[in-house]
Amino acid sequence: MQSLEQIKVRIEQAVPGACVVIVANDALPTQSSLLLDHRHAVDVARFLRDDPELCFDYASNVTGVDRPESIIKEKVRVKKMVDGAECLIEEVSERKTRAYLEAVYHLYSMKLKHGPLIIRLQTENREEKTHLPSLTPVWRSCEFQEREAFDLFGILFDGHPDLRRILMWDGFKDFPMRKDYVDPDDYEYEPTPHDEVLERAKQHYKPEVQS
Repeated sequence: MQSLEQIKVRIEQAVPGACVVIVANDALPTQSSLLLDHRHAVDVARFLRDDPELCFDYASNVTGVDRPESIIKEKVRVKKMVDGAECLIEEVSERKTRAYLEAVYHLYSMKLKHGPLIIRLQTENREEKTHLPSLTPVWRSCEFQEREAFDLFGILFDGHPDLRRILMWDGFKDFPMRKDYVDPDDYEYEPTPHDEVLERAKQHYKPEVQS
């Protein structure tokens, strides 16, 4: 399989205006990936599928990811004057990351027997701007998996042929896989009860004290 750098260059040549960013990941065995912009994502996906040298004809996995706002602390060295001499002092700096949702696709070529190529799409935020272009029109195997990411994370896939809940019921209001999701405490029944669940149910259904 060609390197990410080579694939990035070929995408930019084949899809004018496409913005492709290599997202590095130094933790083995995790691979680096390609972040695509919304406007050109479907055209890029078609190129990855149809190009005879790449031929990524199968999307094996679509994963939703929740990335809330966070503070990252980093050690930096800064120059400061100490007793009249310039020294390098180690300090801790903080930076705030933006909050967004993400869809991650793992692509393989069944014809050429290579992969995976990992591509990413990111929403503008976690609140009202959670739209991403659906890649189901390019890879049909994304259909149920994008529905799952919609159901559990709240990602709205524009252009999906049948975007509706797949695990939770229609009236369910929240997104259970988000990191700030709060479990309900009004469980009425569990086939295999757990002590923690039973205790929360007891607290929820605690009888009112009669005066």
